[in-house]
Amino acid sequence: MEEQLTQELQNNFRKILKYFSYTEDLATKEMIFDNKNCTILFLDSMVNKEQLQTFVIAPILEAETREIDKVVEATEVQAVSSISEIGSKLMEGCCVILIEGREVAWTVSVAETTSRSIETPANERSIKSAHDGFVESIGTNLLLIRRRVKTPQLKVQSYTLGRQSNTKVNLVYLANLANSEMVEEIKRRVSSIDVDQLLSSGEIEEFIEDNPYSPFPQMLHTERPDRAVSYLTEGKVLLLVDGDPRVLIMPITFFAFYQASDDYNSRWMVGTFFRCIRFLSYIISICLPAIYIAIVSYHSEVLPIGILYSVRVSLENVPFHPFIEAFTMQIVLELLKEASIRLPTPIAQTIGIVGGVVIGTAVVEASFVSNTMVVIIGLTAISSFVAPVNEMGTSARLLGFPVMVAAAVLGFFGIAIVLMVIVMHLCKLETFGMPYFSPLAPLKEKDLKDTLIRMPAWKMVTRPSDSLPAYKKQQWRTRGWKKS
Repeated sequence: MEEQLTQELQNNFRKILKYFSYTEDLATKEMIFDNKNCTILFLDSMVNKEQLQTFVIAPILEAETREIDKVVEATEVQAVSSISEIGSKLMEGCCVILIEGREVAWTVSVAETTSRSIETPANERSIKSAHDGFVESIGTNLLLIRRRVKTPQLKVQSYTLGRQSNTKVNLVYLANLANSEMVEEIKRRVSSIDVDQLLSSGEIEEFIEDNPYSPFPQMLHTERPDRAVSYLTEGKVLLLVDGDPRVLIMPITFFAFYQASDDYNSRWMVGTFFRCIRFLSYIISICLPAIYIAIVSYHSEVLPIGILYSVRVSLENVPFHPFIEAFTMQIVLELLKEASIRLPTPIAQTIGIVGGVVIGTAVVEASFVSNTMVVIIGLTAISSFVAPVNEMGTSARLLGFPVMVAAAVLGFFGIAIVLMVIVMHLCKLETFGMPYFSPLAPLKEKDLKDTLIRMPAWKMVTRPSDSLPAYKKQQWRTRGWKKS
């Protein structure tokens, strides 16, 4: 049973202080209100001192009425009676007003708002689209969405996750478009998460996704409000996490990861061309090193004699098998990428130049790697970074390793086997009841207008049929920590 307030002011103060483990940043301000002792409590680091003085302290000192909610000049004033409610409000940046002889307290929102200004998303740059991006404040992110969707059908469901972090999470969807059964299932999964700490949308993704062992991302992260809203109007659900500038979109299909905002702000032929380039880059990033290994090891007859001669000459003094070359160079590429991400920008640029020019030239001159392999790995690296969403590019690089192993063992036959397994997995994969490889598997001809090609806008007058999927209930277990 929750501990309640009493009429004794000092007793109430001791209970709240004990609730916060006698922390020293729980500040107090003692005053007289209605000829009774009054104490204002607040966490020193969480409140705006100017607002506290202007909207709470000054009106109480000048009060002419006994009703505290009419004295305080704030929009959010709430009466609470339990210690846990008071604790939650204090941690949200409210101040608490305790008055001698009253079994209720009043909480007033005077939170300190410090957030990054709205800027262009660094990870999803565009040429013709909007240049605002989500930030770490969940309130600001909701503002960016509501600016674009001015409809009463926009519904927001709030959750607080994490025993210790108490992170605020918002589920956002259009009530008239999103499938109700799917929304209820998403709500069930989110509310079932039981962990000590939850700080990002990536952690939530791991807990609620259908196939955690799949190499393919089953939810889309975005920092672009225009992209999030475009999926919202297709019947998708958004998940916003306080403190995370990325918004989670669900359910999603494979082809959504290769759609960019600029596709819809250019003429349809231009958008289609670049979309085809992206899909081609995905195939190259998975298959190109494996194809090279298979040709050099087993199928050299497929090359014209001139190209074959150049390849053989470059391999003449290399002591390693092509698979060892490719595998090592891919690992070096990942090392360079990680190093460039972690280091400051000026140093990261130096690392890129050193890695791409100096190391590449040195390993070729030392006959550790052939010239052809350096070209192959360079093309593979460029292709893996073409994807508009980084998660899919990383997925392509991961899948490249088993394809290389199959090529080293069985040549083209091994590549064909692994690619068939990948395609079968894509066709079988589902996310919240929606086929992941839709509209190709199952084939839906009417929905092909916005997949491999981007048809003119005046032809895309209906929503994809998967926007309102016939929800398939599946067994799902909570992957969070069990409640004690």
